[in-house]
Amino acid sequence: MTKDRLYLFDTTLRDGAQTNGLDFSVEDKILIAGILDDLGIDYVEGGYPGANPTDDAFFKEKRTKKATFTAFGMTKRAGRSVENDPGVQALINAASDAICFVAKSWDYHVDVALGCTNEENLEGIAESVKATNAAGKVAMVDCEHFFDGYKANRAYALDCVKTAYEAGARWVVLCDTNGGTLPHEITQIVEDVLTLVPGTHIGIHAHNDTEQAVANSLAAVRAGVRQIQGTLNGIGERCGNANLITLIPTLKLKEEFADQFEIGVPDEKLVELTSISRGFDELLNKAPDRHSPYVGASAFATKAGIHASAILKDPQTYEHVDPALVGNHRKVLVSNQAGMSNLIDELKRMGIVVEKSDPRLVDLLSIVKEREAHGYAYEGASASLELLARRHLGSVPEYFKIESFRVMVERRHNANGDLVTLSEAVVKIWLDGEKLMSVAEATGPVNALDLALRKDLGRLQGKIDDLELVDYKVRILNGGTDAITRVLIESRDGAGHRWFTVGVSENIVDASFQALLDSITFKLLKYS
Repeated sequence: MTKDRLYLFDTTLRDGAQTNGLDFSVEDKILIAGILDDLGIDYVEGGYPGANPTDDAFFKEKRTKKATFTAFGMTKRAGRSVENDPGVQALINAASDAICFVAKSWDYHVDVALGCTNEENLEGIAESVKATNAAGKVAMVDCEHFFDGYKANRAYALDCVKTAYEAGARWVVLCDTNGGTLPHEITQIVEDVLTLVPGTHIGIHAHNDTEQAVANSLAAVRAGVRQIQGTLNGIGERCGNANLITLIPTLKLKEEFADQFEIGVPDEKLVELTSISRGFDELLNKAPDRHSPYVGASAFATKAGIHASAILKDPQTYEHVDPALVGNHRKVLVSNQAGMSNLIDELKRMGIVVEKSDPRLVDLLSIVKEREAHGYAYEGASASLELLARRHLGSVPEYFKIESFRVMVERRHNANGDLVTLSEAVVKIWLDGEKLMSVAEATGPVNALDLALRKDLGRLQGKIDDLELVDYKVRILNGGTDAITRVLIESRDGAGHRWFTVGVSENIVDASFQALLDSITFKLLKYS
């Protein structure tokens, strides 16, 4: 039986970027685009070229290898030609494979937001799509507020969809922009749309304001649409968007969808979902939702009692899918062996082969659990986890030994009378039997410590010259001025390798030093 192709469109970097308190850097966007591309997402929407310097820089070159790299923007303005519309031209000239235009499909918004006639709005849709096709790019149209517009003026909302399709849009996406539509309404309205345009050209973009975004997306698929838009972990404006981390395993593991549809995410990538979800949260400097479906730490956790007893006899009694399929693992809190198989799988992924009977594994698992209880989060710091495992198994050389470090912070007025803060760091190490001391100054204590640590590593110096710290994130794990602090550092080298390390301490400088030290050690171990 031939399965229908269902396409996944990720808008984490654009719609997800509208999440309150979230601000992606260019480096963040490059990293996330690579994750999505590797996962098997069909379309990666990167942002709005022409709208801000970050997106301008991001669209200077293509950021995906397999996925269709997509730019987002407005359709042509009324009263202008495509050639004289700077917004459309910025989209056409961006280094993208496709353009997703947002178009008003609610006549109320056409009048109030755009201030043009309904006919001028339709002309803008058509001309923008035609210009995109003429430029050799894939054209898509997001019909904003479609479901509310349909309820207010069915004929005009359908005209917007039909106009985009007849102009040559590959996809016309029905957007529940306010997130208030319910699944049964989605089904009825989509079925009506499909009397005019085939489902192979229709997509769904659902917001989560009634916590129906995933349900609405699945309802649209049942009704006949063949593209789903969503974001990693469901991030987005207000209450968020449809969560692709939930949709992907549902589409691949639930018979109703798995038997009928094929998506671009292969089976071998499905097992990475948990690490992708948690690593993404760490990148955003937020605590992963323990109760997230499929990937949450509590998704397959059972306390002692009749549930735990049943799971020990047969996991299917209280598990709707095998947690290993999505890279998660069950937690039966009365079992001392909980997590052992997951640890062995993680070690294999790192290239560390250990027999299951090796007694060192039990100790290693205990160490990992103890450190995680203290605040370490290894889902987003795989380099630190690998170093911990290799050290316990005796396969990390002691490249150098730290004797001590000291950081001083001085706040004073300079010669111009300006109040300034300066930091000085001193690091003492032993290398090849010789004691080395390095001193560095910087505006901040962590920066000074980083400079001092990497200033003189003797014969090892050449091996870390291309090491660069890309990102530095701090999270306070409990309240008070004596709170435990977690520091996450992202590093990269000249060959393009990236890795994440973590440190935890009541002292933010000490936590930072742990992460810095792991970063250097991992570079020497893996990429020198």
